[in-house]
Amino acid sequence: MSTLALRGPARVLVLQHRRVLWVAGALALAGIVLLTTALWWNSGTADTYADTGCSYTDTTPRCSAAFDDLLSHQAWLRDVLRYVGTAMMVLPAAIGLFVAGPMTGRELESGTYRLAWSQSVSPARWLLTKLTVPAAITMVAVPVLSAVYAWCRTSPDTDRLAWYDTSAYAAMGTLPTASALLAIAIGALAALLVRRTLIAMSITALAYGAVALALAAVRDSLWAVATVVTPLNATPADLPGSTLFVGSGLMAGEQRLPGETCYRDPVPEVVDRCLADHHITGTYTDYHPASHFWPLQLVGTGIVLALTAVAVALAFRVLRRRHA
Repeated sequence: MSTLALRGPARVLVLQHRRVLWVAGALALAGIVLLTTALWWNSGTADTYADTGCSYTDTTPRCSAAFDDLLSHQAWLRDVLRYVGTAMMVLPAAIGLFVAGPMTGRELESGTYRLAWSQSVSPARWLLTKLTVPAAITMVAVPVLSAVYAWCRTSPDTDRLAWYDTSAYAAMGTLPTASALLAIAIGALAALLVRRTLIAMSITALAYGAVALALAAVRDSLWAVATVVTPLNATPADLPGSTLFVGSGLMAGEQRLPGETCYRDPVPEVVDRCLADHHITGTYTDYHPASHFWPLQLVGTGIVLALTAVAVALAFRVLRRRHA
């Protein structure tokens, strides 16, 4: 973002924190370079293995060595994806800490905000700048990181992480950007409430962490599961590939019972008697197929954006009450 294109408090804010913004941009670029380099290196190894004409069933020393090399490269790329995904899980919290601390809390704690307000910058415009500048940068950088991550994960040469893997799920789709916007709003609200840098940063970390953990806990219930019902004693149907298992149990007509209802006792006669007494007709399995990724993401994103709007509204309300 060029400071020449900015005016007023936005320009001052960017100039004031330009070093941090440059470091953040460099880290984002480093993440993109790491992912693309890892994918390129792994693809080269896959092409080399394909040129050997070997298959995984070939046990000759030459083919075994080539196959082991391919597996080691795929495992390395898988680790890179997991580490980058984990970093993107904590990225929103880091952005929120920056907004709560150096960007807003420190200015409120030291009283330097009065200088801006005395130069025809209203409190509302001052707060709007504190929200829109990091939000604008976030809405440019985070989607690019997410897109590059998703591209690397879905490459045909990748020993990919499952879409529901915690680190992969948190790094793809619309949720990372929405989570970062929520952290920005929480950081500004915390700074306005306590007006102390370290305390505001602590509150931001705890509040965002609580929201993230709660959302992860209810993720599987944000969209209706798919269900497979198998008649009793029949061979269970194979679930689609890359499936998130949610739960299973017994079916007594239309009623669902826990799976351990009749399988606590290892004696077959006891189990058969229990199945007959409960009128068990089959078993069920609840799961999320890969096609549920976007519905789950979009519902979760909607919840996070709603919380973001509430936090922003509360921040402006606190500002008006204290500085009307």
